[in-house]
Amino acid sequence: MRPKLICAILLLVFAVAAPAQEKVDLAAINRIKTEALENSRVMDHLFYLTDVHGPRISNSPAYRSAAEWTMGRLKEYGLDNVHKETVPGFGRGWSCQRFSAHLLEPQYAPLIGFALAWTPGTQGPITGEPVIAVLRADADIEKFKGKLKGRIVLTDALREVPLPLQPDARRYSDADLTQMFAAPDPSARRPQREDTQAFRRRLIQFPRDEGVSITVGAGIRGNNGTVFAAGGGPRDVKDPLPPPGIALATEHYNRIYRLVDKKIPVKLELEVQARIDESSLDCFNIIGEIPGGSRKEEVVMLGGHFDTWHGGTGATDNSSGVSVVMEAVRILKTLNLPLSRTVRIGFWAGEEGGFIGSRAYVKEHFGDRETMQLKPEHARLAGYFNYDNGGGKIRGIYLQGNDMARPAFEAWLKPLNDLGATATTIRNTGGTDHLAYDEVGLPGFQFIQDPLAYETRTHHSNMDVYDAIPRGDLMQSAAVMAVFAYHAANREEMIPRKPLPKPQPARK
Repeated sequence: MRPKLICAILLLVFAVAAPAQEKVDLAAINRIKTEALENSRVMDHLFYLTDVHGPRISNSPAYRSAAEWTMGRLKEYGLDNVHKETVPGFGRGWSCQRFSAHLLEPQYAPLIGFALAWTPGTQGPITGEPVIAVLRADADIEKFKGKLKGRIVLTDALREVPLPLQPDARRYSDADLTQMFAAPDPSARRPQREDTQAFRRRLIQFPRDEGVSITVGAGIRGNNGTVFAAGGGPRDVKDPLPPPGIALATEHYNRIYRLVDKKIPVKLELEVQARIDESSLDCFNIIGEIPGGSRKEEVVMLGGHFDTWHGGTGATDNSSGVSVVMEAVRILKTLNLPLSRTVRIGFWAGEEGGFIGSRAYVKEHFGDRETMQLKPEHARLAGYFNYDNGGGKIRGIYLQGNDMARPAFEAWLKPLNDLGATATTIRNTGGTDHLAYDEVGLPGFQFIQDPLAYETRTHHSNMDVYDAIPRGDLMQSAAVMAVFAYHAANREEMIPRKPLPKPQPARK
């Protein structure tokens, strides 16, 4: 056989055997990066979502006012079909109108803290001497029966305040990202959690039955006046409300605890004004889209949760994610980039209660995780990309165990390496709304983000505010998200899928 013919045959064989080269539109990426970095409006979004409309617990007045502003801005950017979709049966609305805490004796001091969500107000200031009643087991409940009526109750033990020898904030190093490339140890087992639901119900019921005036606890962790805390009562109207509850900064709580423990007379003055709304138990998600072209019936989704906790203004959890998604679609519309598939955004209610909004949307549109009965739209979702790990820049993406998506994602990240987005990892990150998609076998992904001070300072704390977020990080994140949305919308094939999971019946 002639050498030229042999070469031609070999080239043909290699062409057939080799995987298709992932197409990357460098011209579009260049335009996206330029718009994201030179004409950004992402911090303007963040300002309105935090300083003006934050915080916003689901089904609260602030949640509704923030939704109206957000929907108006999305329409201004030219998105179509901007609307609310009901999340049925969310539960009570709650918001705090006033919080005041003071140590009056033995010396005056203002106290740092905030009210616990879904606990009622105090009906005016409460002044009195606190009593220690740490409730950690049924034996503690028996110990304090009949002793707490009308009292201010300290519910936590003395908390150790960690000495901050390391900086609060950090970024992922190259070594950190390299380590993420390795798959997790398959032999490692997750510790099984004991079912404490019954005891938690008793823990809420006992202070109410005893006639406690108000409970006072320390933040979950933290130092330097940071209070990490969240809810203290039930959303479900079938469950009675506990007494008013507040959390204080650990240093302030410890001072009060030590004084009481040493039998030094202590006087506190505490007041909470809370609004509890049971007029409507439904909440809603916010949906909008950029219609696609030749494959408009297929959809790429971007999203993050819209609800926040109330200690700060909800900047890093998760106004940052909402701002980034808004900026990504603004970029796509401003540049008028062609999109074969429809790009749809979803801002979710009730993530902090367990992905309530995203699971409701997935069940309504795609399938039921409990039965794995799927709907026609399930076959038409190309993929979902989520942003909800603070305000740090995107460093890559979690593959969620989906090896098949790696070639596409690595190709899309390559032109973004100079912005610090380099990593793909087979690992999963939990705790946010992409899991609602993964639970029914849809390609749902969360980006890897620099941690900054998310876990050490801002997550669910009074320090979750606008100033905790670097402007450049959100600008970079919006560019990365817009690039992923553009390429997922125009890719010849949809993002590959893992095998469908088994049904996951609800726990009784």
